[in-house]
Amino acid sequence: MFIDKIEKENLLKPLQTITGIVERKQPLPILSNVLIQKEGMDFRFVATDLEIQISTKLISTDQTPANESITVGAKKLQEILRILPDGSKVSFDTQSSKLQIKTGKSKFSLQTLPAQDFPQISDQINNAEKVQISEGVFKKLLGTVQYAMAQQDIRYYLNGVLVIIEGNSLILVATDGHRLAFASTQLEASYSKCEAILPRKTITELFRLLSDTKDQITFEFAENQVRITFAEVTMTSKIIDGKFPDYGRVVPNYTNHLTLNRLVILQALQRAAILSNEKFRGVRFVLTEKNLRIISNNSEQEEAQEDIETDYHGVALDIGFNVNYLLDGLNNITTDDVIFSFGDPNSSILITIPNNDNFKYVVMPMRI
Repeated sequence: MFIDKIEKENLLKPLQTITGIVERKQPLPILSNVLIQKEGMDFRFVATDLEIQISTKLISTDQTPANESITVGAKKLQEILRILPDGSKVSFDTQSSKLQIKTGKSKFSLQTLPAQDFPQISDQINNAEKVQISEGVFKKLLGTVQYAMAQQDIRYYLNGVLVIIEGNSLILVATDGHRLAFASTQLEASYSKCEAILPRKTITELFRLLSDTKDQITFEFAENQVRITFAEVTMTSKIIDGKFPDYGRVVPNYTNHLTLNRLVILQALQRAAILSNEKFRGVRFVLTEKNLRIISNNSEQEEAQEDIETDYHGVALDIGFNVNYLLDGLNNITTDDVIFSFGDPNSSILITIPNNDNFKYVVMPMRI
């Protein structure tokens, strides 16, 4: 018996951890499978798409020690376990090229592929320095930048997040060429400088899997690879080979500043967005003495207008932005107030947090 009467919840948890990277349609059929390895009395679950690999362990004390491995359709197995009644005791048995799943009066037979054909990513990390930070801090940091990553841009180096570690500083930067998000924090220890662009899928899975706890997450960087460990999870990912834009040149230094209540401007933009052009999503900022007017309109000649009283005393401006980009930034910070900083009608907007240099968000202007 490969697995004998383990509660379905204990099997479902590791599967849910790793199957986020599994696609049903793969160039190699075995990439749609999960590798299940029995090591003594414990189990190791592995999934990969050849760019990223995630593994996790199920520690069991009720099994006969053995060393055995199978691969089986990840999504099918996960769905079968998910739909079983809570508290079900599940047994796995291998017969020729099939995996037999039994629980109560239910029985399922799934096709398997040889475990030796499963293409695990080779470990290229030897004696790398281990960088540690709490899961909760890193997840919060990711949340403030990940929305600015590009999606399938031909400039492949934009399809991810730049991670910089230098001394006791950790910096994350993401940009799609239209906006840029920067976030930083102080680490408890000091480390040698390393810099890597982590792919979009790696970032997305990390954000999904990380908890808001003080438990530690560990990074180990090699030239073309990073290994990330937390809880019982080990993630190995390729690093994007490319030169990330010089973010320091993108972040402006303006003199026209406007402090706003984050929820007030967020809700005003949400209302204005309803009548913005569906394709271009533009809104106009008309900034005058003590007033910010937000205007949107669409191809059906509908218009929205929002006026917000301010303490602004700078240069009068009329400038357009993509409202979705502004909403992304405001939705992913939690402070009461934000600062909008402006240059001229052809310049970007800089969004920052009062008395905090650890977050910067730049959005390029658009013609409306």
